[in-house]
Amino acid sequence: MKDIIISESIKYIGVDDKEVNIFENQYTVPKGMSYNSYLVLDEKNVVIDTVEEKKGKEWLENLDCILDGKTIDYLIISHMEPDHSANILKLIERFPNIKLIGNTKTFSMLPQFYDIKDLNDKKIVVNEGDEISIGKHILKFFMAPMVHWPEVMVTYEKTEKVLFTADAFGRFGSLDSIDTKEEWASEARRYYFNICGKYGYQVQELLKKVSNLDINIICSLHGSILKDDLQFYINLYDKWSKYEPEEDGVFIAYASIHGNTEKVAKKLKSILEEKGEKVEISDLSNNIMSESVANAFKYGKIILASSSYNMGVFTPMEQFLNLLKGKNFQKRIIGIVENGTWAPSAANTIKTMLNQMKDINIIDPVVTVKTTLNEESREKLEQLAINILNINS
Repeated sequence: MKDIIISESIKYIGVDDKEVNIFENQYTVPKGMSYNSYLVLDEKNVVIDTVEEKKGKEWLENLDCILDGKTIDYLIISHMEPDHSANILKLIERFPNIKLIGNTKTFSMLPQFYDIKDLNDKKIVVNEGDEISIGKHILKFFMAPMVHWPEVMVTYEKTEKVLFTADAFGRFGSLDSIDTKEEWASEARRYYFNICGKYGYQVQELLKKVSNLDINIICSLHGSILKDDLQFYINLYDKWSKYEPEEDGVFIAYASIHGNTEKVAKKLKSILEEKGEKVEISDLSNNIMSESVANAFKYGKIILASSSYNMGVFTPMEQFLNLLKGKNFQKRIIGIVENGTWAPSAANTIKTMLNQMKDINIIDPVVTVKTTLNEESREKLEQLAINILNINS
């Protein structure tokens, strides 16, 4: 087990999965995934969440190693998603007198996942602001609905000032795969916008609830244990959940069939860079789509360049825009470049999809390229670069 130090009485008992390639059957995780779980030792001993099913044996070994023969009195169920709840039955089998702590929505979901005998005798229902003393430690509960399921709650340990945040402040990657705050931000941004991005309002409500707490450590259910410069992480979550751009610059996302649209997108990148602008570019057909989604939220200015396809837009761009819509994409400045050999159709389709989103400012000119750049389309590309740089985010 990893030697993760939280405190003398609060222990890390989670596990890494470095073999997993796809998380939730949709997100590529080249650095693996961590499933975090915690143990609070006191007069009463408390486990905070279990882990993914296939890691149950390793997790129980971690728990037994620290318990050294002691019992578990409570299990806090922060979130019912199976990567955190899958070993509840195993814990009950090991400790039949254990009490389960959750909220009303937790216990309405629990029987849908697991057949727990005598559940009414085992459950302790907590509400907003309720506290449970386990000795020196006092656990206070805050409801966090839709961050990112309706039953989610967070737990604040008042004595050592530790906030257990469920999936909030989580990130992709195994526990030991991140060294710097910048690396954390990269994988946490991708995690946040792809998993929680739709629910910015609800994240804002949670941040308000915990804003007056004195917090020394943030313990998420995925990724890093956060101890230093907590305001850095909180500020990012505040910005992300307000849908505010994180950095100055332009993000170019392109979808190219035979490579001509790719050449146009890269030409536009060089034009912008010659003007001193920071540019990040993504090939939607080959890059990790969840990274492109995160970058669309990272920057305030985005240029979408796509081939036409079936009298609409090329499939990777259509998929990208549908994902953005589902994540509540908003408050962005957009430039559009379309390509088509005989009947360019991408721009109208892109506009139609963007019009379903909030506070989207589409700037002129919309650039139409017929297969390859010519003098006219090259001049419009130059003008698009000038216009997107001169407009305020």
